[in-house]
Amino acid sequence: MANQRSPSSMASFERYIRAATRENTRRGYRAAIEHYEATWGGFLPATPDSLARYLADHAETHSIATLRQRLAALARWHRDQGFPDPTKAPLVRSVLKGIREEHPSRPRQAKALAVAQLQQMDQWLVASIQNARDKGGARLGTLLRDRALVLLGFWRAFRGDELCRLRIEDLTITPGVGLSVYLARSKGDRQARGRTYKVPALQYCCPVEACQDWLAHLGENNGPVFRHINRWGHIGDTALHPDSIARLFRRVLKDAGVEAADTFSGHSFRRGFATWATSSGWDTKALMEYVGWQDAQSALRYVESDSPFSHALKQIPALEAPQGAPRLVPPSSARNRNLIVEVALEGQKPRSRKPDQAREAIEAHCLRPFKSLRQKGGAYQIRVEAKTDDQLEEQLYELIDEMHQIASDKGCWIEIMITDPATGETWD
Repeated sequence: MANQRSPSSMASFERYIRAATRENTRRGYRAAIEHYEATWGGFLPATPDSLARYLADHAETHSIATLRQRLAALARWHRDQGFPDPTKAPLVRSVLKGIREEHPSRPRQAKALAVAQLQQMDQWLVASIQNARDKGGARLGTLLRDRALVLLGFWRAFRGDELCRLRIEDLTITPGVGLSVYLARSKGDRQARGRTYKVPALQYCCPVEACQDWLAHLGENNGPVFRHINRWGHIGDTALHPDSIARLFRRVLKDAGVEAADTFSGHSFRRGFATWATSSGWDTKALMEYVGWQDAQSALRYVESDSPFSHALKQIPALEAPQGAPRLVPPSSARNRNLIVEVALEGQKPRSRKPDQAREAIEAHCLRPFKSLRQKGGAYQIRVEAKTDDQLEEQLYELIDEMHQIASDKGCWIEIMITDPATGETWD
């Protein structure tokens, strides 16, 4: 009798199990299962043949990353229900590999927001706020909120979900000096230790002033900092949803007259700040510490800058071949490329040692043949020999598939990014 669980303890138990997996991951997996069953008409448990046909039917409309996520969700469903995992079948892996070959895609990156564009947005917001104050418009609250969100998002390089999790009771403002805000967890804080972020007051486009004005208008001492506001200007109690940040951002850009507003995303804050900081003389270590990146490659992926050789190359006159002259193609020869492999592993069950086991297996069976060297932050440097770009892609995608297979066997979720520091090319 002593071992029986009360309803309240069971509720707590289930709550902690849910907390072990991020809500975005759970939502994505639910959507994947619904797409397979309801939209496509598949049956669970699935067979390798049905999964192969499912992949083939969506090869031209879905990216390889989306298809992998769908397979990961289906694999987890089968494991949780006690069925054999059909996603491991050679047929499924072969079809996925063929789709990747027939429909190659390049990872997309958000467009960086330039400081000049930030200033243009701020000037429009300041003028609109003053106009709303003079005329008593219902948009005043929305404009004050948007200005605080845009400026804090840029100068602190916050992700959209981090902005939505900020709370008033965790924010301290010293007018004219700066502000600090405690964030209990973030994507980069996998151990949920929390961190305090600080932002100094600035002469122009000041996030401290913008937040002070917004909170004074809000008049609350606790709750979400950035809240939903309806069309009549009524401020709600709930935080903005992370999915709404990109739309809000593009709307402000468009209203401010910034060209090609639709090409920006919520991640443009982060890339814009990283590019500005690098061009302003910040070294990589300072940028990593300020933003919270754990390794240099993560930081470099966000920096949009010219090649160090670009100015020198512009000084070299271009030579045009005579009409009819053949183009000389160098003979094919093997070349080595030093690449960086970033691997993030997370167990599907709380307090699981599976991620450590999966990492050991990946190091031994996947990375060691490439003479891997462990880097700071959990990344690896590998040496890949390939005569052509096609051969390089083939080796890297086989490597990625093998790592996904090991993670799946060990009951883990895995995120992989391979980067060539010399060219900026990425594979995931």
